[in-house]
Amino acid sequence: MKFTAVSSDLHKALSKIISVVPSKSTLPVLENILFELTGNDLRLTASDLEISMAVSMQVEGEADGKVAVPAKKLNETLRALTTRDMTFTADDASNRITLKTDQGEYKMAGESASNFPEAEAVQEEFSLQLDPDLLRGIIARTVYAVSTDDLRPSMMGVLFQWKGEEFFAVATDGHRLVRIKHAGVLAEANTEGNRDVIIPAKALNIVSKSLGDGEVNVVFGRTNVRFTFGEMSLLSRIIDERYPNYESVIPLDNDKQLTVSRLALISAVQRCSIFSNAITNQIRFSVSKEELRVSAEDVDFGGEAREAVPGAFSADDDLEIGFNARYVNEALQHLSSEEVDFYFSAPTRAGLIQPKEQKDDLEILMLVMPLRLNA
Repeated sequence: MKFTAVSSDLHKALSKIISVVPSKSTLPVLENILFELTGNDLRLTASDLEISMAVSMQVEGEADGKVAVPAKKLNETLRALTTRDMTFTADDASNRITLKTDQGEYKMAGESASNFPEAEAVQEEFSLQLDPDLLRGIIARTVYAVSTDDLRPSMMGVLFQWKGEEFFAVATDGHRLVRIKHAGVLAEANTEGNRDVIIPAKALNIVSKSLGDGEVNVVFGRTNVRFTFGEMSLLSRIIDERYPNYESVIPLDNDKQLTVSRLALISAVQRCSIFSNAITNQIRFSVSKEELRVSAEDVDFGGEAREAVPGAFSADDDLEIGFNARYVNEALQHLSSEEVDFYFSAPTRAGLIQPKEQKDDLEILMLVMPLRLNA
């Protein structure tokens, strides 16, 4: 295998997929990048068995071939090079790799391409085309709320759900929940009946960071999903678990509405949370007719903070409720409206958050579970 390429171009292509490479693996070959050269087309593939990502680029090919190249060493070498042109050679028998530039020659031991795991083919069940900004927005608004608990595998991904002509994207970690209802192009997927697909958060994060300006093709199989955009593709296993019945935890009787400035509340929550307990991160909302008072107290170290934010509350009686400051802050950060509406029922019931103004084809609902207030 032999080709000539611009070192910076090769490094750019490598950087797009290297996040998939595990830092440590029980299968050492996964710490490599698979190089496949056919004519002038070079395809690079990274895999951690759950996710496989590939990118193609044009080079000046001299001899076709395949080899698995140490990802970390290659990436550091390319990043350190200051010369433009380089020649890549891999011996088919020994898998010995040589990079030659005007500055010098660099050798490393590769592995046989036959040891690199092949990506599982997608047995297409349905597919759709997506605008990259639309997909990026859905991922950003949901993936932050995904669970990181290995004991709850179904909650470690985002639920993509088709119900009739409606599409939902849902994420929860048991303490908070976000549900997006989208009546746009996602609802037009060629699905027969209702569909539930749980896509791992890691895969969605990588997709979001890698998207360009072109349309995204998404193909759903029974056990996996493939995203294709430009010269790149990402194949991920889907989470084969039953997603929790999220609808059962969304309260239907939260009739006490609070309207506040989103940015003003973010600032108040961030400042008060500095003085909250380091373990619970609890803040207190004291809601009255025309004002929301945000406070926090750390009894162990004597810290305390209080702020008032103007607001409009629909109930006649005041309400006090506690929340984890981080959960409230992250929910507000992932909205874009100037004002937000909170809906409450009781101090022990979940609070709902929605943007004051919703788009015609996009409905966002966030839920945050309360914390028991100290007397």
